[in-house]
Amino acid sequence: MIGKKILETNPISISEIKETLEDFAKEHELNYEQNLTLDHVTKFSKLEMEETQKLIGELEELVKKKYAVRIADMLPQDLADLRLLFAKERIPIKNEDMEQILKIVDKYRL
Repeated sequence: MIGKKILETNPISISEIKETLEDFAKEHELNYEQNLTLDHVTKFSKLEMEETQKLIGELEELVKKKYAVRIADMLPQDLADLRLLFAKERIPIKNEDMEQILKIVDKYRL
């Protein structure tokens, strides 16, 4: 692809995707892939967009945004689940920080 390059990337949460697709569906007809995506995010989104954004904001004090979005999408229940999110990453996270992340997530869990 000549002349095309990525200028910026910005991770977004499942709840943001859900709200964007629902807004788009009000004005346009969704194609097959968009319908599949909307069905998937409807099943797996656990929080509303406002709550997700608050959670991501709190988590960004401890980890980078891309990790905060992953955590907000999955809402891990214990240290084992949280460690799975960081298994392939080469960033060191202390156990104290992981426990603090779980405390923050517990506030938003339904």
